[in-house]
Amino acid sequence: MLLDGKDNVRYKTFSRRAALIGGLQLAAFGALTGRMYYLQILKSDEYAMLAEENRISKRLLAPLRGEIVDRFGTVLASNRQNFRVMLVPEQTRNIEATLDKLSRIIPLAPRQRARIISDAKRSPSFMPILVAENLEWEVFAEVNLHEPDLPGIVPDVGDTRHYPFERDLAHVVGYVAAVSERDLEEQAPDPLLKLPGFRIGKSGIERELDKKLRGRAGASHVEVNAYGRVIREIAKDPGVPGAQVSLTLDMEVQKTATEKLEGQSGSVVVMDIHNGDVISLVSSPGFDPNDFNVGISQKKWNALLQDPYNPLLNKAIAGQYPPGSTFKMVVALAAYESGVDPNQTVFCNGKYSLGSHDFHCWRRQGHGAMRMHDAIMHSCDVYFYDVARRVGIERIADMARRFGLGASFDFEVPGARSGLVPSREWKRAVRGEPWHQGETLIAGIGQGYLLATPLQLAVMTARISNGGKAVTPRIVRAVGEDVTVPRVFEEITLPQAGIELVKMGMNSVSNVPGGTAYRSRIPDEGMHLAGKTGTAQVRRITRAERESRVLTNEELDWRQRDHALFVAFAPVHAPRYSISVVVEHGMSGSGTAAPIARDVMRKVLERHPEREIAMRRSREGQEG
Repeated sequence: MLLDGKDNVRYKTFSRRAALIGGLQLAAFGALTGRMYYLQILKSDEYAMLAEENRISKRLLAPLRGEIVDRFGTVLASNRQNFRVMLVPEQTRNIEATLDKLSRIIPLAPRQRARIISDAKRSPSFMPILVAENLEWEVFAEVNLHEPDLPGIVPDVGDTRHYPFERDLAHVVGYVAAVSERDLEEQAPDPLLKLPGFRIGKSGIERELDKKLRGRAGASHVEVNAYGRVIREIAKDPGVPGAQVSLTLDMEVQKTATEKLEGQSGSVVVMDIHNGDVISLVSSPGFDPNDFNVGISQKKWNALLQDPYNPLLNKAIAGQYPPGSTFKMVVALAAYESGVDPNQTVFCNGKYSLGSHDFHCWRRQGHGAMRMHDAIMHSCDVYFYDVARRVGIERIADMARRFGLGASFDFEVPGARSGLVPSREWKRAVRGEPWHQGETLIAGIGQGYLLATPLQLAVMTARISNGGKAVTPRIVRAVGEDVTVPRVFEEITLPQAGIELVKMGMNSVSNVPGGTAYRSRIPDEGMHLAGKTGTAQVRRITRAERESRVLTNEELDWRQRDHALFVAFAPVHAPRYSISVVVEHGMSGSGTAAPIARDVMRKVLERHPEREIAMRRSREGQEG
């Protein structure tokens, strides 16, 4: 059929449009085909993986925290079952009513209820919410018994930290507690820290070795639906438990030291004088670290803060005290090194005059003529006033530093303080004042600005008794398979004759009638200890009080009474252990601190073999 002109134009126009539309359709189909090829063929593996990730959820599992044990394997910190109760909101029509019923079994404070309801509103309705944990078995059993009448309540068993020795080890082992916002800011990013209920070390060894004790997180691979509800568990990796930490402590000695300090505010430190192993480190009174693990109540927290004995302070490493007469061995060594003749006598009539000021001896009637050995044995203040004046504060300070005073050491329990060894330069820099000679005399008997920690006093005694090796303390023996390598200590440059003289003086203190600690000796063969008493004033006695009557410690308020100190090493003939005892406001080193040291050292020697060595050497000495 032939077309006229108009029809021909319309036909051509239609054909062009049809071709254009067809081309567009073809292009769209080609693009769609290409896109489908790209997604389903080229990117199939990637999108299959993304789809699988949407279907499979990976959830972190907290690993078991590593145990802490003593040198003989006694468990000091472990994990135990945590009986807890969870709430699944979608399984109850009325959360308030469920909590009302539950509160008849488990008391719920208003803040606790508010927290549960708040968590329920913020979380998906199928997600379990923690209601209460660390329940007693009887309470947990009762919840299980009434579970059918408690819609939404799910009893559950987890793990929690447990400290079986409670107060005995609170300052050494420390405790764990919930992760705070500050912890999240200060610590390196770790997904474990955001796990509900996860706890980290907050003090002591738990804090110092926290990452080693944590272990490696596990994971649970679960299948979930579009709403995130768990359908089933596909795979589970329990993770790797934290490393076991072995300490140098002997728990039996630790318990004895704690018992002997019962009712006192003070500390005991026992260490091996050759390798630095700390056998016991006690600060009294302690606190129950389990309280912090479960969440300490405000009432208990206030009681700890208000206790005049300050149970939260680790007195063994952070308590700083004038060392009193226990410092006289250091002054004696400084005098010996400076050329003071140890056989030269100083006459003690009860006081020492410097200018218009009198410095009094603790024995008001005086000691008479004193040599260096006698002055140590009888703790004569006048003798040490005299030699301190002759030697000078700089030489005394130098000797003190060589024996560990003024140092914090690289100790594994956090919080160790360095005390204070004063000098002319220190006073000028800190107080902007010149040093006075009277201050040297006071330093000569361990008073004035001088401060030391019980740990430092144990180190000082160890360095004297081991013949001048600069031993430093340690309390961690091994972390997992990593055993601490034995250390080699430098020798302190000192005349051995001076050290032997001081050790003989300490032996006389404890084992010769008239010695200040003779009543606290250990008479058993092979157990003899050599010690030095110390009584440190905490108040200034005025001239007017001396002229009338000096009040006795018993007449003073507890905080005004003298500190009681005692240091010792044992056995005398084969030294192996040193000990320091400080009893705050204990009034008398010989009457309060020395008996504690005697009983603790006896326990140490009963549990360790050095007694036989000492007995053999004692007999050899007698035969010779």
